[in-house]
Amino acid sequence: MTTLIDGPVTGADGLARPPWAAQDELLRAYYDTEWGMPVRDERGMFERLCLESFQVGLSWRLILQKRTALRKAFYGFDPDSVAAMDSIEHLLDDAALIRNRRKLAAAVTNARATLAMREEGTNVAQFVWSFQPDETPAPVVMSEVPTRSPESERLAAELKKRGFTFVGPVTMYALMESTGVVDTNLVGTWRRGASGVWPV
Repeated sequence: MTTLIDGPVTGADGLARPPWAAQDELLRAYYDTEWGMPVRDERGMFERLCLESFQVGLSWRLILQKRTALRKAFYGFDPDSVAAMDSIEHLLDDAALIRNRRKLAAAVTNARATLAMREEGTNVAQFVWSFQPDETPAPVVMSEVPTRSPESERLAAELKKRGFTFVGPVTMYALMESTGVVDTNLVGTWRRGASGVWPV
């Protein structure tokens, strides 16, 4: 019987990481340099929102593998350029991408919703950060990491009202984790508190 590792894993470099980032080089590099760090610019948040949308039902490792190709296909996730796309049909034959028609179309839909948000006097990054909770979780093991929160539920609902798609509460919680809005690094891992948003 195999026992799944639930707590921090200390690597050969002496640094403790969550199990999902402990073994695979691609995931480890992402965890060590990007995941959980504050994203406060419109383009950066739009890209993360799109990537989280593409990830629905898939592994994050696959998304990281395809990120360069996705960036090329969607003009570096520049919202203005993506919003101007009149078709995604040419992307369906590209094996380097996530060839899901609804997800590819969602990137264009969400770009247009991102542009419309500017008319409200805000941008998508500021909007996501406005749902930052008063406290962040302090999980000791992975089974204690939430998959959604009241804030992610409200964020998802408000984004849907504004025309965004593939933005359910679980997906939006993952977005909040990856962009530093919450810190779900396990207590004792070397990146806990690295965002500077939350105390260690």
